Amino acid sequence: MKKHIKTMQTFDYINYAFLIIFSFICLYPMWYVLIGSFNEGLDYVKGGVWFLPRVPTHANYVIIFNDSRLWVGFFITITRTVIGTLSAVLFTAAVGYGMSRANLPFRKLIYNFNLFTMFFGGGLVPYFLVINAIGLYDSFWVYIIPGLYSVYNMIIMQNFFKGIPEEMHESCVLDGANEYTILFKFYLPLSKPVIATVSLWVAVGHWNSFFDTMMYTSSEELQSLQYYLLQVIKEASFVATGAPLPPEALERISAETVTFAAIIVSSLPIVAIYPFLMKYFEKGILLGSLKG
Repeated sequence: MKKHIKTMQTFDYINYAFLIIFSFICLYPMWYVLIGSFNEGLDYVKGGVWFLPRVPTHANYVIIFNDSRLWVGFFITITRTVIGTLSAVLFTAAVGYGMSRANLPFRKLIYNFNLFTMFFGGGLVPYFLVINAIGLYDSFWVYIIPGLYSVYNMIIMQNFFKGIPEEMHESCVLDGANEYTILFKFYLPLSKPVIATVSLWVAVGHWNSFFDTMMYTSSEELQSLQYYLLQVIKEASFVATGAPLPPEALERISAETVTFAAIIVSSLPIVAIYPFLMKYFEKGILLGSLKG
């Protein structure tokens, strides 16, 4: 018995040590970027900045906050994330609810067609031609309309809706409620975990997206935050493109430390929101994937 207890304690110590090392590996890259963003650029080039800023400065953030492209990117990304997430979740939930009903006409055919689109697509060039033909090119709605529906998210929601007792649906029908009323007043309020999970997926997708900006827009007024970050990383002459800055600030930066500051600024909002949705995330993905 004593040997068994000793073995379990040894396993716990090994497990804790592994989790600590794994957590460090996951968190250190963000910490490295953070301290780099607060270090003087010319000093950072010398190397050896690993745990704390050696010569602290906020000049890198002065550069970032004085660039008008940052604020345009924030506005576009926040707007598309809010509108895109709300519209996509509502649209996908409506389809998922319909697919969860056994009496839906041609349900199996519609379901198989949806599955087909998950594995086969027309390719980038036909997709671009469609975007251009329907007037979405260089329009804000190119961020919203193509992302309204996801087959994978629909399946997650459909499986969750199937887990809601059928007796509740029958009771609502007997009380005279139509399908829209049942969905929005009964099913959705009972589906907070899966809604929070899908919302998080969609929101993170919108927040991190830059490819649609690069491919389907040409206006600087439609550039997203992540596309702005891509430009910052790629531009060697980034400092020259910004707004006029104090000479003392220009003397204390480098392209790499400015890039670090841009990464931190673009990541903070989604990092701040994520913990509040985490409690729904695990429950929603498990229930949505297992029920059926």
